[in-house]
Amino acid sequence: MADQESKSVRKKALLVVINALSIASLYWALRDAHLSELRDDLTTLSWWWVVIALICGAAMYLWQAVRWQTLLRPVEGIGFWELARAIYVGMFANEILPLRAGEVLRCYLLSSRTPLPFSVSLTSALLERVFDGIWLCLSIFLVVGFVPMPHAQHLWLVDSGAVLALLVFAGALLLSFALFRRHHAPSVLPEGRWKKQFNVLVADLEIIGHSRYLSISFLQSLPFLLIQAVPMYAAFRAYGFDLPWEAAFAVAVILRLGSAVPQAPGNLGLFQFLTRECLEKIFNVVPDEAARFSLVLWGLVTLPLLVSGAISLAVTGIKLGDLHQAAQNQNEELSRSR
Repeated sequence: MADQESKSVRKKALLVVINALSIASLYWALRDAHLSELRDDLTTLSWWWVVIALICGAAMYLWQAVRWQTLLRPVEGIGFWELARAIYVGMFANEILPLRAGEVLRCYLLSSRTPLPFSVSLTSALLERVFDGIWLCLSIFLVVGFVPMPHAQHLWLVDSGAVLALLVFAGALLLSFALFRRHHAPSVLPEGRWKKQFNVLVADLEIIGHSRYLSISFLQSLPFLLIQAVPMYAAFRAYGFDLPWEAAFAVAVILRLGSAVPQAPGNLGLFQFLTRECLEKIFNVVPDEAARFSLVLWGLVTLPLLVSGAISLAVTGIKLGDLHQAAQNQNEELSRSR
């Protein structure tokens, strides 16, 4: 009981710190934004480009469903729309709940509606993050190598890429052990229900690890990252920025890097800060325009996820709060068993 109370206190303290940093980031990003001009900016948007940004912003997660389906194919043949619905519900949760709770939630939702064990669903999501991390590292160094930028931003990106590369390497080692070596571990577990479930996990992971679909899903992760530049470019055009594709790709990569940091729901604060810094310091956009655009871009990125996620959640017939609590309980139970 004392451990649970201590864990609850630490979680609340972490949320306070994260929200305070997010508010500070938002204030810094909008400190001289001339927000009174935002209404004029909205009235002059090119709505054809807005529609393209909204559609692409929602549709790109269908490719993530394709990748997830490929990764899980050796273990369980799961329908495409079942996977897509879980992803959209998870993204919806990320926009509302702190600490990217949607990642665990989508895994629980999938396992609760299919024969796939929760542990395998969760591990497949971790594999996706490793794949994304590898391609993101390569993209960071691509941006650093081909996009001219001031020394401070260049150094920050190089350092961030190096830290991410170390984390991805560590995660890849752990998952490699899970995929190829964990068949040595069940003998040390006591007999019982959890040993049976562990054996199921190991058997399924060995199937994934020795399947050609693992490498196919890894290759599918590259288009998923590249597609994220499309709504960025459409948002540039909608706002009236005459920036090249390289700028859209750089902003997408930097925002993707920022999403790995624990932050407030919807990435509010850090999203605006990184967008402004990137446009102002690297692509020489006027500071107040870069600040106001960060709000417009955030809206264009967030709205499709809220709408598609709300629709997907309604289809499941489950309340988000109940789903979140069930996912947390399942994750905690799984953690205690390991």
